[in-house]
Amino acid sequence: QVQLAESGGGLVQTGGSLRLSCAASGSNFVINTMGWYRQAPGAQRELVADVGSGGSTNYADSVKGRFTISRDNAKNTVSLHMNSLKPEDTAVYYCYAETVTTPGGYFADYWGQGTRVTVSS
Repeated sequence: QVQLAESGGGLVQTGGSLRLSCAASGSNFVINTMGWYRQAPGAQRELVADVGSGGSTNYADSVKGRFTISRDNAKNTVSLHMNSLKPEDTAVYYCYAETVTTPGGYFADYWGQGTRVTVSS
């Protein structure tokens, strides 16, 4: 079993910055992809950004150039630096990890509990 613990989030004005962090804990696993999704009120959950174990990154078009995802494989952590925040970035942000058990090689996806980001206009 893997647990994801998120931190960061909060209330910020338009144009401000926030940093989200997520740490994975547990035993007998490795992480393939870690990332962040978000869900705004009345909307579906959507990918914000993710990063593979080799460092390759993927961003939603709406956040490219404003958000930066980073990862520390040794600590099993992922961070999301959010700059130039807009009211449309307001959502609950969820950390995500695709894991593989060791041994066994079984895949499993895990989610954090979510952290709220509110951008005021």
